Amino acid sequence: MKTIKGPALFLAQFVDDKAPFNNLKDICTWAASIGYKAVQIPTWDARLIDLQKAAEDLDYVAEIKNTVKEAGVEISDFSTHLQGQLVAVSPAYNELFDAFAPAELAGDLKGKQEWATNQLMMAAKASKNFGLTTHGTFSGALMWHTVYPWPQRPAGLVDTGFEELAKRWLPILDEFDKYGVDVCYELHPGEDLHDGVTFDLFLEKVNHHKRANILYDPSHFVLQCLNYVDFIDIYKDRIKMFHVKDAEFNPTGRQGVYGGYSSWIERAGRFRSLGDGQVDFNAIFSKLSQYDFDGWAVLEWECAIKHPENGAIEGAKFISEKIIRVTEKTFDDFASTGMDEGLNKKLLGIN
Repeated sequence: MKTIKGPALFLAQFVDDKAPFNNLKDICTWAASIGYKAVQIPTWDARLIDLQKAAEDLDYVAEIKNTVKEAGVEISDFSTHLQGQLVAVSPAYNELFDAFAPAELAGDLKGKQEWATNQLMMAAKASKNFGLTTHGTFSGALMWHTVYPWPQRPAGLVDTGFEELAKRWLPILDEFDKYGVDVCYELHPGEDLHDGVTFDLFLEKVNHHKRANILYDPSHFVLQCLNYVDFIDIYKDRIKMFHVKDAEFNPTGRQGVYGGYSSWIERAGRFRSLGDGQVDFNAIFSKLSQYDFDGWAVLEWECAIKHPENGAIEGAKFISEKIIRVTEKTFDDFASTGMDEGLNKKLLGIN
């Protein structure tokens, strides 16, 4: 077995225009000061990294590596969640995703897709330049507006949708494969890949591509009432990244999974700061350790109630306490009878 690495911190929810959150050096120094060993960097935020330079300029790569190292942490992975979202967008959501791309692409569905694809291609090379082997992203969504089957879906819509999704992602997966990096889809409501069934449909369409993997985040499964511990048993070979995020689901007589268009603080299902929700992290860390997951335990902090800085401080301690230092020997070795093939045959009645 292998010991999970951590704690690490996803910086996306903490970047801000005020110090120390407005540049890579200071935010990394802050993360190290509260107990984090690594940071996961969102590549869409120019305050932290220039993705094109990370893909093309090795001097820049060395500079960023040194900045992070001197701050007292390392880079766990890069993320292209916002860019990945734009690889596949239904026209129903075109304008809503304009903010994820350069302003000149506003309203241009095809232009945003091409820009996003190029971003992912650069992220593959950048990951290789930094010596990273995993990369987190979203799948995007062509079919999310049909997730509830009313009106009735036309026959073949889902199959056609996944064929197109695979067509868009296969060149990207091949590019990541060229650089030895796993693409890890965060299975997330709002994405076409949001649970095990949809991941399986996609996996079939990309011919079980070895680089098509999973960023495991149990919070999204709590909000779907999905068995997130059983999920690990099923998809252990594809789970390559791990977001440690808490959530709670408290249905009432007035609302359930769909939330009644309520704000996050009023929804039956909502994300919570680590330790404040319902996720059984003891079971999760045990399962992942059992199956030799050796990636990073990365805090993705989201909560509608607690202040993010408090969440980050508490999260580092929480993850450190949950990581299991795996054993190097069997607990009952003290009672071992040793290896004796003759004795084995005698006990089995074999001549």
